[in-house]
Parts: sequence; C-alpha cells; structure tokens
Amino acid sequence: MKIKIAAAVFSVLSISATSAFSQEFQAGTPLGAVNEAGIAMQMSQNVKVFGSFNFTESCTFDPHKNLILSMNAGRRDDGAEEDGYVSLINPDGSVHTAKWIGASRDGLDLNSPIGSAVQSGVLYTVDSGYLRSFDLASGQPLNSFFVSDSGFLNGVAVAEDGTAYISDTPAGLIYKVMSNGDSSVFTEGEPLATPNGVAMDNDGNIVVVNIGSNAVISYNSDGDVVRTEYAAEAGNDGVVVTADGTKYVSSVRFGSVSRIVPGQETVVIAVGIPSAASMCYDSVQHQLVIPMNPNNALAFIKL
Repeated sequence: MKIKIAAAVFSVLSISATSAFSQEFQAGTPLGAVNEAGIAMQMSQNVKVFGSFNFTESCTFDPHKNLILSMNAGRRDDGAEEDGYVSLINPDGSVHTAKWIGASRDGLDLNSPIGSAVQSGVLYTVDSGYLRSFDLASGQPLNSFFVSDSGFLNGVAVAEDGTAYISDTPAGLIYKVMSNGDSSVFTEGEPLATPNGVAMDNDGNIVVVNIGSNAVISYNSDGDVVRTEYAAEAGNDGVVVTADGTKYVSSVRFGSVSRIVPGQETVVIAVGIPSAASMCYDSVQHQLVIPMNPNNALAFIKL
C-alpha cells in the first residue's frame, strides 16, 4: 500500500522546551493532534474551525435547506436526561438555528445522539440503544426503534429502502435494522476491528471504517466483503463516499483525513484535527464538515 501526503497541507508542531522551574503557567498551543507515528501535527492551514456546540459527534447535510445538521449530546455531566438536540448550521459555519430538534421536549426522545444519516427525506440518528428518525423538513419525530442486545451504537448508514446499518463499536459488529424496526446482526468478526463509521456507496454497498485498523471495508447487502481499501492511519471514525466514488476517511484518534480514489494511492489531505469524528459531505459547497467531539466545534475542509 502506498500513501502520500498532499503538498502543503501540514507542518510539524514546534514546542519550545522550558524549565519546569522557570514558570508555572503554560498557555495552550494551537489546535493539533498527535499522529499514529507519535508526532504532534499542527492543524493544516486549509482547515477552519467554528464553535458553539456541545459534544457534537456527527453531522449530516440537507441540500434542500443548504444547511448542516449537527448532533449535540446535551449536558452529559449534570444528570439530566433526554436533553440531546440537533443544530442547523450555515455552510460557512455560523449558526442558523441553535436548537432545531430539541427546542422543546414535547413528544421528543433524544438523549445523546451519536451517528447520523439522511435518506429519502428522513434524518436518522443512533441514541442510547435506539435508532431514531425525524422528518427532515419539519424535524417532527417519526420512529424510535430499540436495538435489543446492543452495546454502544455508534455509526449509521441507511439504504434507499430504509434499512439501517449500525456499528456496535465495543461488540465489534454491525447491526441491520429494517424499516419496521426488526433488527439482526449483519456482520461480525474480522476484518472488523472495533468498527466505527458507516456509509453507503453508490452501488448500495455498506462501507465500514475501524478504530482498530486502517481498513476501509465494503460489504454487499448479503454481508460479503467486496472490497478492502486502506486509510493512511487507523483510529477511524468518519467515512464519506462522494458521487464519483471517492472516499474520505477521518481518524478520530490521529487527526488526519485520507482521500481514497479507486485505483490510486491514498492521499492525506489534512492533519492535526483533534478528535476528527463522524464527518459529512456538503455537496453544494463541496466541502467536508468534521465534528470534533469534546472540542465542541466543527472543522471545514474545502475540496
């Protein structure tokens, strides 16, 4: 496997050594992340970050509204329940609606939404053992399906027929949830290695990325592996497949974004993005939007 770094996208973070006795205060350094080789990488100059979020782990994009939908976990540490919400974000990163789903709790069950997907006018998110869905136009809650025996549900992708494929990261498997709520194990075991992000490709295959390896695995609807590709680093969370078949993979552990074009070398297009989680593709502005988990921010990469 050959991997190359796109020109002029990164620099090594320079840290000055100071005596522990000469000062007690230490200012923070610019945003960055430590890569798989253990090198501190300052964030690429082509990445811009905007805040005003609360543990946003995933996003998706509504081309009809031309808005980004950001999942927010609510106040995780204060004992409150059912306080998750969805923000609408303008393509430049500014806030359109701070709490779109979650402005009121009437008829709403949403605690800590994690992975999300949009399909056929419906927003889907996984939340505390449930697959929840909402009308994309109005935000109105639709269905909440409990996935029995599941552990930590994480990434989600949804086929055109409404079938959802959801990673259970610690269990090392992918669930299949039908449009009527019936669930079953879709696939488990190798080559899954702590599976995280899930996406659909243009042929209806289910694409999964791992935290435990850099493999990018495509399964057909029968659960057979039809293709294995490789990101530049492991620790992966986000995966996006664009209309031309290009895949983009974000490493939540090591802060890089890989571009995988069929038949070509894997290219690193950005580095130093801390906690680069379950990203989405803005097909109107042609940009990647990357939630940054506890950094309470989104990163934007123009393609």
